[in-house]
Amino acid sequence: MAIEKLDTSMSQQKIGLGEKLAYGSGNMASNIVFAAISNFIAFFYTDVVGIGAAAVGTLLFVSRIFDGFSDLGMGILIDKTRSKYGKARPWLLWMAAPFGIMTVLLFTVPDIGETGQLIYVYITYNLMVTIVYTAINTPYLTMNSLITQDQHQRSVLNLFGGFMATVATIFVGVATIPFIQTLGGGTKGWRLGFLIFGAVATILFFINFFFTKERVTPSVTRSQNAVPLKLGIKALITNKYWIILLIFGIAAYINQGLMGANVYYAQYILGDTEIVGLITMAMFIPVGVLMFILAPITKRMGKRNTILIGCIVQVIGQLIVAFNPISLPIVVIGTVLKGIGMAPLLGLLFAMLADTVEYGEWKSGVRTEGLVYSAGGVGAKIGLGLGAAIVGWVLAAGGYVGGADTQSAGAISSIKFLFIYLPIILAIIQFIAIWFYKLDQQFDSILQDLQSRA
Repeated sequence: MAIEKLDTSMSQQKIGLGEKLAYGSGNMASNIVFAAISNFIAFFYTDVVGIGAAAVGTLLFVSRIFDGFSDLGMGILIDKTRSKYGKARPWLLWMAAPFGIMTVLLFTVPDIGETGQLIYVYITYNLMVTIVYTAINTPYLTMNSLITQDQHQRSVLNLFGGFMATVATIFVGVATIPFIQTLGGGTKGWRLGFLIFGAVATILFFINFFFTKERVTPSVTRSQNAVPLKLGIKALITNKYWIILLIFGIAAYINQGLMGANVYYAQYILGDTEIVGLITMAMFIPVGVLMFILAPITKRMGKRNTILIGCIVQVIGQLIVAFNPISLPIVVIGTVLKGIGMAPLLGLLFAMLADTVEYGEWKSGVRTEGLVYSAGGVGAKIGLGLGAAIVGWVLAAGGYVGGADTQSAGAISSIKFLFIYLPIILAIIQFIAIWFYKLDQQFDSILQDLQSRA
C-alpha cells in the first residue's frame, strides 16, 4: 500500500488575521441557525405552531439519526471532491444560498392542519438539518485541517471560529424573542425574523469562501485516487483518539441539545420568557471572553487538561444553580460558571479532531480529513438529536402542556431536571472520556515522523 505523503511546503505558513476572521465567519453563519435550533425550535413547534411535545421530541431524534448518516456521505463527497478551490472550500460557495433559503422555511409552518403541519416540519427540518446544514457545515469543519498543519495555528483558527460562533449564539439568544415581537410576533414575526437571519448567514458563508485558502494537500495518493471507503473506515475505527473524541462529543452535544430547555426554564421557573436572553448572555459571554486567552492556556497546559478543568467547573456551576433554582442571581452566577467550563469544549474540540487526522495517517498510512470530520459529525448529530429529543420526551413525561399559563408540578420538575441535573451527569461522562486522551504529548513526534516520510 502506498503511503500518502503530504506537501508541507505551505502547511506551516502563518495564517493572517483576515483569514482567521473569514474562517470564523463560517462558524458565525452556522451558529445563527444552530443556536436558533438549540434554543427555540422545540418552543416554536410546541408553543407557536401547537405541535405536541412528545411528537416534537420524536421528530428531532429521528431526524438527527438520519442526519448522522448524511454526515458520512458528505465526508465521502469531500474526500472525492477535486476543484481549483480545493476539496472542502467549494462546498461553502455551492451551499451558501440554499442555507439561507432553508433557514426561512424552517421557521415558516403554514396553517394546514395538525397532520399537514407535522408532515411539513418533518420535511423542512430534514431538508435543512440532514442535507443543507450537513453539506455546508461538514466542509467548514474540515477546512481546519486543510488551511494549516500547524497544531497551534489550528487551535487559534478554532478559537476564532469559537469566538464568532459565541457572538452569534449570544445575539440569537438575546435578540430573537424581542426581535420577533417587534416584527409583529406570532408566525409572521418568526418568518420575517428568520428571513433576515438567513440572509445574514448566506453573506457570512460567502465571506468564508472568498477569504480563506486550502494549503495542506497530499502530494502522492493511493494510485492518484481518493482513498477507498472500506480502507478509510478501517483506518477510522482503529484510530483510538478519534473514538475517544466521538464518545466525548456525543455527551457534550447532548448537553448542547438540552439548551432547548432554557426558554421553558425562563418562562415557568423564573417567570419571564425574555429571561432566556439573560441566561444566554450569562453562559456565552464568558465563553467569548475566554476565547481570547485559551490559546496561551492550551499552549501551556495542553487541550486535554484544559477541557478536564472545564468539565469540573461546569459541574460546580450546575450545583450552584441547584442550591436555589428560583433565584435569578443564583441562576446567573451558576450559568456564568457553566459558560466558563464550556469554553474549552467549544474552543478546542474540533482542533483536537483535526489532530486525529495526523494520528490516523501515521498509524494506518491513510489520510481522510472528510471522513474523520463527517464521522465525528455523526456523534455530534446523534448527541444533538438525543438532547433535543430528551427535552421533548421529558417534558411530555412530566405532563407539559404547550402554551399553558401554568404547568403541573410534574412538568416543573421535568424542566428543572433538564436545566440543572442532567447537565451534571453529562459533564461527568465528558470528564471520564477525555481523561484517556493522550495525543497532546505525542503529536509533535508523530508530525515529525510523517514529514520524514515525505
